[in-house]
Amino acid sequence: MESIELAKKLEGINTLEMVIKKLNIRKSTAIKMISILRKEGFVETSGGGKKPRLYTISPIRIAGKEHLGLYDIINKYSKIKLFKPFEHKVMDRKLSIEEAIPMAIKEGNFRLVLASLGLFNFVKNWSRLCYYSKKYNVARRLGTLYDVTRTIMKTRKMDNRTRKALLKGKDKSKFIIKPHKAKDFKDIGKKWKVYIPFNKADLMRYKE
Repeated sequence: MESIELAKKLEGINTLEMVIKKLNIRKSTAIKMISILRKEGFVETSGGGKKPRLYTISPIRIAGKEHLGLYDIINKYSKIKLFKPFEHKVMDRKLSIEEAIPMAIKEGNFRLVLASLGLFNFVKNWSRLCYYSKKYNVARRLGTLYDVTRTIMKTRKMDNRTRKALLKGKDKSKFIIKPHKAKDFKDIGKKWKVYIPFNKADLMRYKE
């Protein structure tokens, strides 16, 4: 049964027991079906604890809770603030620092990437950062920018395992921001095989 058809059949407020009874299925199967519907946006959960857990199910996807978007995260943590060209929000999950950095790099916007450097000092989970850098296909570019950032400000130290994994990244482009190739930091760029768009003067914004 397709998710939308299942959502139509269960439309309304349900408990787990009601889902089991309506579909005549086992508890484990009902839990699995509710989980699938939730991931696809057809379920909103409430209650729990001492109160019964309720599942509001609709064949029309339920709008989830809005969380801070990329520009919000950067403006919150970075010294360089950004004007938001559009309203970017994340639904049903919180955007982590570890995902925001590679997301910004992927955008390839000069000021956006420059402002994202301020997030490196707030990274708590290096393996998660590595995971998202590969997901967005910016691993070597992210490693390059981390090393550049360390020349101008204090950041948390990246572990060797993450560094080695980033060095093995299979980025499709050597450009962080095409066609920018700065004269500074050539030793870092050579190590990562990436063209760095920023000169030292650009990074002085973090010293203001």
